[in-house]
Parts: sequence; structure tokens; C-alpha cells
Amino acid sequence: MIAVTELEELVLTPDERAQGVGVDSVTFTMDWSGEDHPGQLAAFVAGRVRAFGADPADVDTDAVHRAAETDPTLRRGDLPVRQLDHLSGVLAHLGCTLMMQDNGTDTYELLVALTGEHEPTELTHQGVPVRAWGSEPEETLVSLNCPNCSQMLVWELPSTEALADERCPCGTALFDATGRPLPHVTLHD
Repeated sequence: MIAVTELEELVLTPDERAQGVGVDSVTFTMDWSGEDHPGQLAAFVAGRVRAFGADPADVDTDAVHRAAETDPTLRRGDLPVRQLDHLSGVLAHLGCTLMMQDNGTDTYELLVALTGEHEPTELTHQGVPVRAWGSEPEETLVSLNCPNCSQMLVWELPSTEALADERCPCGTALFDATGRPLPHVTLHD
């Protein structure tokens, strides 16, 4: 795996960099529940692929939408994840990677990067980690309300760390010795 640390080199064309175009202008923001209008995400991705000089003929989410229409298990928020999974696979065949700013909110801030066969690592934008869609985040956000006192508790942990034997300030045990939530504890999604 190659470590690339300059996000601008991956998400902007040489002409865009020469013109001083900023990374924020080539970012697509989508709420966790989906697009404002069907087709926006696919149009954004196709436009970025076109900017890199590739043919975006297969860059659409029509098949994902059709499959979702007949899926009785589909819940709110599932369709965007399916779309992003689908587009990530399509982009890989075009030498591109679907990237996401890991901002810790329920909003997807997406970029398309020209990466070839290498998955970029150690990328940030304005101090926020940027990673390939589907890759593991460097940090995990865990939040819950204490079942005893209702206090909201939030932890931001390295992905390799767990909340073993963690307790609420009120004394209520929340996690077991392996870091799994105890049966009476419900994590926020």
C-alpha cells in the first residue's frame, strides 16, 4: 500500500489545481438518509470521473434503486450505503476511489480520487481524516445514554481500542471486560 498524503493531488485535476480550485468545491455532501433528488450522487460521481478523463458510462445507481424498491427489509438510511458500496465498486474498475471525510457526523462528505490500483492512506482535509469508502475508520465514535442516570456519554477511540470495564460517572457498569456493551446498555447508531 502506498501512503499518499496530498489529497489535492488525488481529487483535483491538474487544471483545477493550476486554477486554485479548492477540495471543498469537488465534494458532494449527502445526509445519512439519502440524496435530496434521485440521481444526484451518481451525477456527481460521473462528473468527477469525466473530469479525470474517463468514461462514466457505468456510473449510475439505477440498479441499486430498482433492487431497493422490492426489498422489504430496506430501512431509512440503507439505500445511501448501498449506493455508495455500488459506486465504490464501479469506481475501482475506473482507477478511482470513492473517498469520505470522516467528520464524525451523520452526513456523508464524499470525494472521488484518481488513485489507480493503490488505496490512499493518511489523508486529511482541514484536520479531518479522509478515507476510502468501506475502509475501517482510524477512530470510532461510541455514544450512549446511561440506563441508570440518563447522562449522555461519548467516547472517540482509536479503532484498536475498546471500552473494557467502562462505567458511567454515576457508577453504572456499561461494558464488560472485552469492551462489549452490557445487556442493559443501548448504543446510539
